[in-house]
Amino acid sequence: MTTPSPDRPTVVYLGGSGRSGSTLLERLLGAVPGVAPLGEVVHLPTRGLVEGETCACGEPLDRCPFWSAVGDRAFGGWDEVDGPSWQRLQGRVDRNRHLPRLAVPAGGAFRRDLADHVDRLERLYLAAAAEAGVGVLVDSSKHASTAFALRHLRAVDLRVVQIVRDSRGVAYSWTKEVARPEVGAGAEMPRYSPASSAAWWDAFNLALAALPVAGTPVLRLRYEDLLADPAGSLARVLAPTGLALEPGWDSFLGPDGARLGPSHSVAGNPMRFRSGTIPLRPDDAWRDHLPAADRRLVTALTAPLLLAYGYTRRRVRPMDT
Repeated sequence: MTTPSPDRPTVVYLGGSGRSGSTLLERLLGAVPGVAPLGEVVHLPTRGLVEGETCACGEPLDRCPFWSAVGDRAFGGWDEVDGPSWQRLQGRVDRNRHLPRLAVPAGGAFRRDLADHVDRLERLYLAAAAEAGVGVLVDSSKHASTAFALRHLRAVDLRVVQIVRDSRGVAYSWTKEVARPEVGAGAEMPRYSPASSAAWWDAFNLALAALPVAGTPVLRLRYEDLLADPAGSLARVLAPTGLALEPGWDSFLGPDGARLGPSHSVAGNPMRFRSGTIPLRPDDAWRDHLPAADRRLVTALTAPLLLAYGYTRRRVRPMDT
């Protein structure tokens, strides 16, 4: 196995449904020496370049010390990148409806657009690795279509991790109010009904299941297992990268949680703005607060994958009536 380096970095791509713990996993991986968290790079063209949203450090891309340097290395500066043009290019290739063509790209305009988009991402990854001085990057974009596109990277190695969470916990999370400080005062993340979030949970996870069929291995990690054994889970995720874990690599983990510093995550869940000690404890509030009818509905809609992921192998606490 090749040891990752800034000259030949490895991207650990986190795929899965929203509210499944990808931002937490990204932050924890980013605290490991030799690893840099990038956030949800899929949103960089739109949120970073077109809409001017802020990095987790609180600055827009062109004023963030990390991302401005990445832009200089990759493109000669962000002012040399046509954000709306990249946004349109991404829309033509990076969508789940294009999965068949992403798996086996045909010739013509689609293949040219895909090559252009992947080239931009590769330049960005190489610049980020060089600027951070690390061999492993974490991209928590989650989208299966992006993972399929990244299979065509040439100078960057790809490792895909599917992070899954109990669909009922995901459904409950999507019903809560979550502020978006990177947008402005009063802005919130969208909320979805339990039925809608269950459908998205199925769709995102099933799409990722097609990656091994296309020849790209996928390592699956449950959010609940990450919370139960953070160090073991992180070591398991990083093992396929070839990164050497030195003694004390997990010193940021303690009995009270994970001690995390500021990051330069470009997009993602608002918890990317938090630093200090982040508690790591089971997050099963859905058992008490998700209405019984919604629990039954989500369970029914996601039952096959819940079984496949091991969520129905132990006795479930009786539901309310």
